[in-house]
Amino acid sequence: MTAEEKRNLQCYRRYIERILNPVYILSNMTDWLSDELRERVRKEEEKGVTAAAALFLDAVLLLEAEGWLRGFLDALVAAGYTGLAEAIENWDFSKLEKLELHRQLLKRIEATMLEIDPVAIMPYINTCLIERECDEILQISEYRSKAAGITKLIECLCRSDKENWPKSLQLALDNAGYYNASELWNIREDNGKDVHGEMTDASETHFETLMTFSEEAECDNLSENLSSVSDSVYEPSFVYQPKKARSYQIELAQPAIDGKNTLICAPTGSGKTFVALLICEHHLQNVPSGRKAKVVFLATKVPVYEQQKNVFRQHFERSGYSVQGICGETVASMSVENVIQDSDIIVLTPQILVNSMEKGILSSLSIFTLMIFDECHNTTGNHPYNVLMARYLDQKFDSSANQLPQIVGLTASVGVGNAKSTNETVEHICTLCSYLDIQAISTVRENKQDLQRFGNKPETHIRWVKMQARNHFADIISGLMSETELLMKRTYSLDNISQINKNYFGTQRYEHWIVSTQRKCRLLQLEDKEEESNICRHIFICTEHLRKFNDALIISEDARIEDALAYLNEFFTNVKNGPYTELEKQLTEKFQEKEQELTALSKDESNENPKLEELTCILDEAYRYNPETRTILFAKTRALVAALKKWIEANPVLSHIKTDVLMGKGRRDHKTGMTLPMQKGVLDAFRNDKDIRLLIATSVADEGIDISECNLVVLYEYFGNVTKMIQVRGRGRAKDSKCILVTSKTEVVENEKRNCYKEEMMNAAIEKLQNWDETTFARTIHQLQIKEKTLRDSRKKETKHKVVEGKKNLLCGKCKAYVCSTDDIRIIKESHHTVLGDAFKERYITKPHRKPVQFDGFEKKSKMHCRNTECQHDWGITVKYKTFDNLPVIKIKSFVLENVETRTQMDFQKWKSINLSLKNFDEETSS
Repeated sequence: MTAEEKRNLQCYRRYIERILNPVYILSNMTDWLSDELRERVRKEEEKGVTAAAALFLDAVLLLEAEGWLRGFLDALVAAGYTGLAEAIENWDFSKLEKLELHRQLLKRIEATMLEIDPVAIMPYINTCLIERECDEILQISEYRSKAAGITKLIECLCRSDKENWPKSLQLALDNAGYYNASELWNIREDNGKDVHGEMTDASETHFETLMTFSEEAECDNLSENLSSVSDSVYEPSFVYQPKKARSYQIELAQPAIDGKNTLICAPTGSGKTFVALLICEHHLQNVPSGRKAKVVFLATKVPVYEQQKNVFRQHFERSGYSVQGICGETVASMSVENVIQDSDIIVLTPQILVNSMEKGILSSLSIFTLMIFDECHNTTGNHPYNVLMARYLDQKFDSSANQLPQIVGLTASVGVGNAKSTNETVEHICTLCSYLDIQAISTVRENKQDLQRFGNKPETHIRWVKMQARNHFADIISGLMSETELLMKRTYSLDNISQINKNYFGTQRYEHWIVSTQRKCRLLQLEDKEEESNICRHIFICTEHLRKFNDALIISEDARIEDALAYLNEFFTNVKNGPYTELEKQLTEKFQEKEQELTALSKDESNENPKLEELTCILDEAYRYNPETRTILFAKTRALVAALKKWIEANPVLSHIKTDVLMGKGRRDHKTGMTLPMQKGVLDAFRNDKDIRLLIATSVADEGIDISECNLVVLYEYFGNVTKMIQVRGRGRAKDSKCILVTSKTEVVENEKRNCYKEEMMNAAIEKLQNWDETTFARTIHQLQIKEKTLRDSRKKETKHKVVEGKKNLLCGKCKAYVCSTDDIRIIKESHHTVLGDAFKERYITKPHRKPVQFDGFEKKSKMHCRNTECQHDWGITVKYKTFDNLPVIKIKSFVLENVETRTQMDFQKWKSINLSLKNFDEETSS
């Protein structure tokens, strides 16, 4: 390499650094780069691609060996960097320079493209990407989310060296039917300019929907008078005595009392529900002449809905106002239309209102004069709050629309989205305000001392725990997993399906790999159908065993070895009670060979989980110092909640603490979970039973608990975004309460530190917005609303997928046996699916249902399984529905959909994803 070539490479290195991911070419540079250097580059890539490229260039510029530049160029071409190779060979980077404007513009509109499915546009854009980039994008989309996938795709396009990628992106968006995004990209590409002061949509729109953490509905100065909610009695059994509003509560309410659409942001425990009562009371007494006041209070969770319904009844019914409520559990027995027409105040879960509008029961939101959104930070993405507000804004921009209701939003945290600065946080908050049509943000500014006097803000103390260097239990289970994977490979090459590194044993990523492998296997098609059936069953069985081993590793990470072992023993007991094929027998025997050693490990005190030892110290210290301590212990899963309860009851140091658990309902097919009456019973006991001092809970507890005596909150490997952490920290209501985070993971510690910074950033952004003049704020909100309406209107114009014609069959997802024709499927109550005909009944067997409960007018009777004795895959349930006994109800995720003509097979997780024209269930013709 000549000195001039080195100078050129140094001169143009900024172009190379912005495009090249050196990891993709390292395998072709082994003749010039040492193993140590290649490893350093790989490590650096984990910090950032540009940093890795810089390190790589620093290294190659020091090379003296002959031919390395030609080797570098050949490596670039081999990896797919043809544009970059051409630029270096000719020392002409003008084509790459022309792409810079497009990169900048794509980054500017990134937030508006998060709804795009990257898988849908990949076939049209993949020639502009490196092959490994395509694989990474598809994996991220599958394992994480579509939004994460499109973010990765945009990142890759911004590093692309293909001069045609802007046009290819345009064609991809058009061909995939994303006309609104295509129009935006086209506008940006043509104009090449940005509008001054325009706010980009908050890029967290999609992620916030997946990570929804609700604030509790706190009663604060009302709670002294509210009786707890029992299972059967909702009416108060005492004389209601109104409380005097505090000065900071009047300050919070004032903008809404003045008639403005208001977002109220105040700490947990400050009494935002009481503020809502003040606003509602003023509104009812001061409604304009000629209008009838009608207030709707919306709560996202059923326990919160129940609590707030009681609060409003106790406060307003003494004054002669009618207060009623409807949620998903009561809607079947009530007329939504009549309740809304006959009531002054209606407490609802938002989906009830969305469904009523979609069915035409309500024609518009103008029937209400005031809408109060509890936990209003959820107004984003496809959340029911945002669906309602989209209708509201459509009415607002319709000149013929009737008068709209006043909007009030309540939250403890507006969040920061993906913002990394105060200005970006301002954009995020403005976007939220535009969705809610907000005119004023109300926080406590004048009466901070009063707020501090009544409020409590516990700091989060972090207890970082160092785990044992060697985990023999994990070593044994990992060995069993490796053996199981080997069995799979002997049956069918996993190279044709999917691969994963064993370093991911015991992680969520491994669970995602199992899901992905099962889905790909379900769609495996071979000429020999018997062989196809055997391979699919074999891989399904192996992956189910791998899933349980992986779960056990996760349990042992946070709980005891004996809890993980009990989990595995229960699984293998169920396996023996099932088909118990030769393969299952072989896998069971391998586990039993290790069972004695695993049992010995579980009884060895030296294997005690260090995190549990730390938790023992925390709880023992708290209850020794104050025997009246009342604790909420947060854990991330139902399984961990149950394991922690068993551990406390068996722990001689802690067994004197009376403990209860609180968890969500879960899906219908979950074995764990609590019904609403069970949840209310636990909350009632924790509020009033002086013996119950410790509540172990999942995230359901940060959505509706208001216990003023709670003085200790423990977060056991429990973390989330800034909004979630503000809420869970706020469970500690008593004076001098504490919040302690127990973790062994440095990333959790870093997450908590980032949340502290984000909370400060959020408060600074709110203060900055409050200092804007009303005209500037209103103009900004209006511009964002116009932009969002344009996108909504464009989406409505997009061509909907036509119903796929042609005959389709359902096949068993495990053994590929024929199940039924889709012509025989009927829909009950818009969401449940049954199969007609006696022939179908010959293809399944039934087993007793463990939890034969009632739901949505159905009574569960039994579980339904594939009749194939080697399979017995779970197909769904049989139910009693009206006059029909043992009516089969199938779940689509248990099956594969096959096109009879083409033999193409498809995998669906939800019925609504299938473009099939299915008939409704006719009770007369089916009886």
